[in-house]
Amino acid sequence: MNDIVSSNEIKMVIDTFYEKVRADASIGFIFNEIAKVDWEHHMPIMYTFWESTVFGTGTYTRNAMTPHFVLQDKVKFTAAHFERWVFLFVTTVDELYAGENAEIMKMRATSIAGLMQNKLGIN
Repeated sequence: MNDIVSSNEIKMVIDTFYEKVRADASIGFIFNEIAKVDWEHHMPIMYTFWESTVFGTGTYTRNAMTPHFVLQDKVKFTAAHFERWVFLFVTTVDELYAGENAEIMKMRATSIAGLMQNKLGIN
């Protein structure tokens, strides 16, 4: 398998990952029914976020925590929600790519999930 080397691979990971998320019995409802994500708007933001995260482009300038704080008022996030998110993310990357950047993407996703749990006060 090839590594993640461009925005095309980032897009493939994110598109595939969010297809799984939307269909997932454990966390899909958060995105579909609680957040009511506008996917056409959300996906380019996610592409930029992950390009910045993996390639260090510095193009993501938003605060990733803000929408999660807003959602925390609507749904009680649990550690299990974040564990499922990480599982889906990591398995998606593993299904599609292998290499240094794929490993970086998985490690950063795991770290980000842990950081968010900490900031949201989830044990």
